[in-house]
Amino acid sequence: MLDPVLLRSFVTVVETGNFTRAAERLHLTQSTISQQIIRLEQHLGVRLLDRSQRQVWPTEDGERLLGYARRLLRLDEEARQAFSPVQAQRALRLGVPEDLAGEVLTEPLSRFIGERPHVRLEVESGLSSPLLRLYRDGELDLLLVKQWGADRDRHAGWHEPLSWVCSAGQTQLADPVPLVVFPVGALYRQEMINALEARGRSWRISYSSTSLASLGAAVSAGLGVSLIPTRSVLPTHRVLGEAQGFTPVQGLELALYGRKGLDADGLALRELLQTLCEQRAGCRGGQPPTPPPPAPGSSPGSPPSIS
Repeated sequence: MLDPVLLRSFVTVVETGNFTRAAERLHLTQSTISQQIIRLEQHLGVRLLDRSQRQVWPTEDGERLLGYARRLLRLDEEARQAFSPVQAQRALRLGVPEDLAGEVLTEPLSRFIGERPHVRLEVESGLSSPLLRLYRDGELDLLLVKQWGADRDRHAGWHEPLSWVCSAGQTQLADPVPLVVFPVGALYRQEMINALEARGRSWRISYSSTSLASLGAAVSAGLGVSLIPTRSVLPTHRVLGEAQGFTPVQGLELALYGRKGLDADGLALRELLQTLCEQRAGCRGGQPPTPPPPAPGSSPGSPPSIS
């Protein structure tokens, strides 16, 4: 029988990509987390994590275990709640991009929960690709995520303009271009590289972080060039364009997903998220939301352009 304690540590390491952050989330020491993963690997007789990179990634066997582990942990939690003397709250699980978690959602979500004491809202914030995997695996009820051309089952979508930026005081941008980026596999990173290589420009990674705020600060400090949401451009940034050798990157969309069969609380949260995103798009310049997905059998439209 697999120990839920070991499974929880394994899932947390995969979700955070880092033993230190996993230990902080579980209120354990890093060495304890490491020993628990070793015990789980010894029990199963396989290697679960690739520790050779800066960010820890699951191996093929680790990816196979991940879905089972999450289901087992959920069953464990449901069993505990079923026999709890206190009536358990019903969980509603939401995934949001890291840069939106605190910007526009915190206060509205707090009000939403205040009006529904019977609902326990669980918010997962992070990079878009891992969040989309969680949703597809059935681990999230609702999802706000950024994509290059959203999937056809999205509920709604909005254009997300991007801007190349460097420090406001930076005047020389000689090759190789120093890049301030999200980690490998993140949304903007490969687009930046592709755009520069298409123009025959060389590049190097100067700064990497999972936090948009950290990237913005690094750009302000003159550590390099980045591609960020236009709404996140700071007064300490200078926007770059074709004249400086930076081709506009287009086609990014903020998409809202909701699983089938949402109850009244889930539908209310979906409506709240859609309203907030429409207001956010309007504040950005009045761009209307993209139309709903085409009906089955029709030809999908081309990705939206960004003005």
